[in-house]
Amino acid sequence: MSERNENISVLEKINSPADLKNLSIEELETLCTDLRNFLIDQLSKNPGHFGSSLGTVELTVALHYVYNTPYDRIVWDVGHQAYSHKILTGRRDRFDTNRKFGGLSGFPNPDESEYDAFIAGHASNSISAALGMAVASTLKQENRHVVAVIGDGSMTGGLAYEALNNASSQPNDMLIILNDNDMAIDNNVGGMRDYLVKMTTSPTYNRVRNDVYQKFKKGNLITEKGKNFILRFNNSLKALLTKQQNMFEGFNIRYFGPIDGHDLRSLIRILQNIKDMKGPKMLHIHTIKGKGFKPAEVSATVWHAPGKFDKETGERIVTKSKDQPQLYQDVFGHTLVELAQKDNRVVGVTPAMPTGSSMTYMMKEFPERAFDVGIAEAHAVTYSAGLAKEGLLPFCNIYSSFMQRAYDQVIHDVALQRLHVTMCLDRAGLVGEDGPTHHGAFDLAYMRCVPNLTIASPYNEHFLRHLMYTATYGNEGPFVIRYPRGQGVLMDWECKMQLLEIGKGRKLKDGKDLAVLSIGPIGNAAREAIAILEDQGFSIAHYDMIFLKPMDTAILKEVAEKFTHIMTVENGVVNGGFGSAVLEYLADNDYENINVVRAGIPDEFVTHGSVGELNKLCKLDIQGLAERMEAILNKTTSTGKIEEEKIYK
Repeated sequence: MSERNENISVLEKINSPADLKNLSIEELETLCTDLRNFLIDQLSKNPGHFGSSLGTVELTVALHYVYNTPYDRIVWDVGHQAYSHKILTGRRDRFDTNRKFGGLSGFPNPDESEYDAFIAGHASNSISAALGMAVASTLKQENRHVVAVIGDGSMTGGLAYEALNNASSQPNDMLIILNDNDMAIDNNVGGMRDYLVKMTTSPTYNRVRNDVYQKFKKGNLITEKGKNFILRFNNSLKALLTKQQNMFEGFNIRYFGPIDGHDLRSLIRILQNIKDMKGPKMLHIHTIKGKGFKPAEVSATVWHAPGKFDKETGERIVTKSKDQPQLYQDVFGHTLVELAQKDNRVVGVTPAMPTGSSMTYMMKEFPERAFDVGIAEAHAVTYSAGLAKEGLLPFCNIYSSFMQRAYDQVIHDVALQRLHVTMCLDRAGLVGEDGPTHHGAFDLAYMRCVPNLTIASPYNEHFLRHLMYTATYGNEGPFVIRYPRGQGVLMDWECKMQLLEIGKGRKLKDGKDLAVLSIGPIGNAAREAIAILEDQGFSIAHYDMIFLKPMDTAILKEVAEKFTHIMTVENGVVNGGFGSAVLEYLADNDYENINVVRAGIPDEFVTHGSVGELNKLCKLDIQGLAERMEAILNKTTSTGKIEEEKIYK
């Protein structure tokens, strides 16, 4: 365990970054210790992203000490690195509400604080955003510094390289800080490298360098076009001395490092030295994920977001009972292994989420047939398309909200060619404490307009297995299966897999007063809501549609001809989703005088909180669905149309 001083007196003095300016280096180092103690104490009781934030303590203190925030911009990439940033920017007293309903967001959010320059839930966008800010500052003739902090795996995202490619051709003085905590982009720090860092970041070196350049330019010995030659010559000299090429300098971005990201004094000195340098620059730092808490240092993956734990012993507090259903992700993982055991064409692909998606089971059994491609969703989809083109059967597992980043590839590289790729969208629907950047709210809406896709969602774990089997052997084109975060509903999740008829739903129960059409596991909540209403004497039919595309038109025809009132239920946005598809069918087939109420995620970005709290907020919990059904059955006007309540604010 780490040695921790429970007295956080220095931290208690900090109400804003301005307070850091009055501290000595020794006090700043004590502040770093205090921050770690505070984070360990808070996150042991109120779980969050643990290891990443411990690794950026010194960096955060140095940045706010050197720069004039919030006027100077710090753009965080993979925002779970930014807990220390939140604590130092006036949110320490509210940090116990982090990721709780009504409390602080787990990620930087400009709506929460002026110190949060840009929202950061997904990865690889910091350089692009910071470049835009830096160019705007230049065009507006503002003396504003802009820093992009990228790391924790996000340098594998293609957007980061697009921004790097553009940075040297735009007028900007942006600083990119590469927080390297889990990848070997460069060799470890050595004596020659330390010397070069000190030399190339010193004011004297850069003043002489600039003076020589200006004299050459004044004497017409170098043209404007020759600027890149001078920079390339400088980079070549470094490469000669270090015996190593550097890809960042290949983008004509001045590169410094790598340096120890936990050496606060060196960080401050180097940041001060390069702060006012002209042109885009990169500072490469090495940090340890989980720094200061030994278990997290040893096992970074487990301690990325470990849940509650004993801060003294390092023991994680696991509350899951053996008598609870499996997680949907685990059912996926085990089923994928079963399919792979029977068919050597089956392979798995995931973009940096092998644990979260349970692709780890496949990686253990068939390491040569399971691929983690890093934070690169677009690549994951097109890579899967290439595998399918050559006759393999790829299961590409991507979180629903992350799949948005690969939409073009789904359309052009998979659907257009009708390739046999099964795309499994984990974390579909409301996901909880990670909030609006992570809710899988949009996939039903954005997928269903794409030709050649089959789109389905299982009612329970058995149907997840059936759909995976059907996608493999009952289908020849692209197949989308979406399922939620968390536990299923069955204790006996294992079953013999069956081929389902594509586009065929099922009637769960008959009724005469109201027809409820649901898709996916939320149908289980609808079933229980129906039971509440039937105890009051109502008769309600329930249909599990299973497929969004193609839809079961036989069921829709039956419902349209039999019922005046229809309610659709989905764990996705109501605009453009499953309910909209039902309305389109009714309109296209000239059905009139049918009242359709759509229950789903409202047309807004839903906040963070537990899944239960958010379902209640959106009236997608059992009680909320029952209330909406009762409103349909009881509250009608003389024209027979439903008086819909505006329940979302």
